[in-house]
Amino acid sequence: MAKNQNLHDAMAAKNDEFYTRREDIDNELRHYKHYFKDKIVLCNCDDPYESNFFKYFASNFNYLGLKKLICTCYDSSPVAGQQLELFPERNPYKIEITEVSDENGDGAVDLSDVEYLLKNKKNVLKRLKSGDFRSDECIEILKECDVVVTNPPFSLFREFVAQITNYKKDFVIIGNTNALTYKEIFKLFQADRIRTGYTNFNVGMYFYVPEAVEKYHKIENGRKMVRVSTSCWFTSLPVKKHTEDLILYQKYSPDIYQKYDNYDAININTYTDIPYDYEGEMGVPVTFLDKYNPDQFEILGMAASAGYKKEIVGIDFLGHKDARPLINGKNTYARVFIRKKR
Repeated sequence: MAKNQNLHDAMAAKNDEFYTRREDIDNELRHYKHYFKDKIVLCNCDDPYESNFFKYFASNFNYLGLKKLICTCYDSSPVAGQQLELFPERNPYKIEITEVSDENGDGAVDLSDVEYLLKNKKNVLKRLKSGDFRSDECIEILKECDVVVTNPPFSLFREFVAQITNYKKDFVIIGNTNALTYKEIFKLFQADRIRTGYTNFNVGMYFYVPEAVEKYHKIENGRKMVRVSTSCWFTSLPVKKHTEDLILYQKYSPDIYQKYDNYDAININTYTDIPYDYEGEMGVPVTFLDKYNPDQFEILGMAASAGYKKEIVGIDFLGHKDARPLINGKNTYARVFIRKKR
């Protein structure tokens, strides 16, 4: 069995074949029911043969009150097991559903009804040229939708988020917690256009991987799984915890809270240590963004790399070429600079 792997390893290897478990989808998406009603949902990185996102929305189509469900995919999926065995060929397809009814007459709407629908109804399934979310045909599909819900390719996360935000689409997606420090993603946090989801930020998730993968953590129902400790949900939709104030109980003392050499700000090692009586600028860990309430705090900038410029950092650093936060000449970890609004 493999030692603990992280999402960075997957990205470096360009290994994008990570498939989300149904229970993880259920646990997160149950919080957004109100936002799916009368909406067109697009799962645009999801092989209909394999995708638990497709299965979730197809089996809950009526419960969620969807207007339409569209699912598109790349050429094929190498993951075996628990497939919707619909067709002998494995090609890029678009599946479009506008209604799901009790086709088999058993008194319940489930995946067997969805399978019947796909096999017997015309104009439900259409072959695509590539299924790549960046292709012209998939962009036209994106324009039609209201909400994008998927697990995008790890190696293309920046490009994927840029696309859906450029087209002003709501989204609920899985990504790398390290994306909090991506310049492009951080700016969306700063503009309150993205936030972390409901699932516990520090838990990570297990994903199904192809049978050919040699390093894995466990086998579940005969399928290999890898735990990605740096995975989390990102969304543009409202999330309750981001509307709640952090309860601050620490009192500021210059003996406890050190100042940076190169920023006029104090260092905070964990969000629970934010002092209630300090009105100046503070540097907090990037994990603070999982608790960030834009009504309580203002995000001023971020320092996570020596190569960050002022337009990325967002605030002035003092007399040092290195934009990383320094204390007594030594690097600290990446920091988000904040100030209380009230």
